Amino acid sequence: MPSSFFSVLGFVSERESELEEEMSKTMEGLCSLLYLTLVFTIVFTLHTQIAHKLLIGHHPLHLKKSPHLPLRFNSGGTFKILQVADMHYGTGILTRCRDVLASEFDYCSDLNTTRFLKRIIQSEKPDFIAFTGDNIFGPSTHDAAESLIRAFGPAMDSELPWAAVLGNHDQESTMTREELMSFISLMDYSVSQTNPPVDDLSSVTEGDMTKNIDGFGNYNLRVYGAPGSHLANRSVLNLFFLDSGDREVVQGIRTYGWIKESQLRWLHSVSKGYQGQKQDNNHLEEASVCATPPALVFFHIPIPEIQQLYNQQIVGQFQQRVSCSSMNSGVLQTLISMGDVKAAFVGHDHTNDFCGNLEGIWFCHGGGFGYHGYGKAGWPRRARIISAELEKGEKSWMRVERISTWKRLDDEKLSKLDEQVLWLQNPSFKMT
Repeated sequence: MPSSFFSVLGFVSERESELEEEMSKTMEGLCSLLYLTLVFTIVFTLHTQIAHKLLIGHHPLHLKKSPHLPLRFNSGGTFKILQVADMHYGTGILTRCRDVLASEFDYCSDLNTTRFLKRIIQSEKPDFIAFTGDNIFGPSTHDAAESLIRAFGPAMDSELPWAAVLGNHDQESTMTREELMSFISLMDYSVSQTNPPVDDLSSVTEGDMTKNIDGFGNYNLRVYGAPGSHLANRSVLNLFFLDSGDREVVQGIRTYGWIKESQLRWLHSVSKGYQGQKQDNNHLEEASVCATPPALVFFHIPIPEIQQLYNQQIVGQFQQRVSCSSMNSGVLQTLISMGDVKAAFVGHDHTNDFCGNLEGIWFCHGGGFGYHGYGKAGWPRRARIISAELEKGEKSWMRVERISTWKRLDDEKLSKLDEQVLWLQNPSFKMT
């Protein structure tokens, strides 16, 4: 064959090789493009179709909003606490009310509880909100986190600092008591704690207590003096929160929970630490500081001794048997021995809203707040207000002078009733 023929064949073969190389590069480019398209599609699908299922309570995850801390008396020399007992929140508009008038039932739901909480916050303008258990009613919700968000919604919207303890119904849904307190502590403007921080435990004298405190939701909050006063950087009022448990079985018999010995040891030790504080000698005369700040205690289940108040002088109504534990762990004697506790505030018994004095300490029921909890038709849901007032010095506010309380009803006028003084620094001081 002529040499020109072989030259043509060589050219064709070389061209085929070049085309194959170009095709290979084109295919590699297409594969890279397809790979990137696939990755983009997967990311887009995760963002639009799956991410919403990874959210807690179907709410976007966000950084916790914190209140202005530390807790302190306002510039007017007062610190007002709103106690909310037994909201028994379910799921919202679909959760019906209990024990209301027939004329109210058809349009009554958890939203009535929400409206009451909003109204009382707007009317009383508290500095702090204390929720004393049974915040949600576990059997009525399939999503405890969602119910907590709705129940505490008005408190978070108010941007006020708030704290909570658990009752005996909170854990009857999808979260354990530890999970509940952990979740509550992470909610906006909450100052709740699952249990005392490690530094609180390590400061206690060895042998006084165990680091393994029973329950979840045992903690202490300090309230500092008014801004600009000599006590602006000192605690002048202490708030203790305790987990009173839910249900227990004692010798084969079911009973309510109680505050355990480990909790009482911690409580007593923290109080003893405050009593050992030294005052600022430079301002003793101006501040007229008492040795130990007064303390208030908040928990859910009443102690057995409260039953003794049935035949005693009380302020408010004693309408149902005290639903306490069959075990008496010595809470009253511990509070008495501490010397700084002036009053304790409980919930649990919805139709009891009285205050009674046991050996110098007032025990006050909050009365039922929530509409999904049992109550008494025609007997309005209610909230308790606690007000601490500072003594006015010549130059600035000083120590706590008076602690008083009253209730507000969820009626048209948010009626105020049963105002009383719980404690006076100077007993000769008369209420005006």
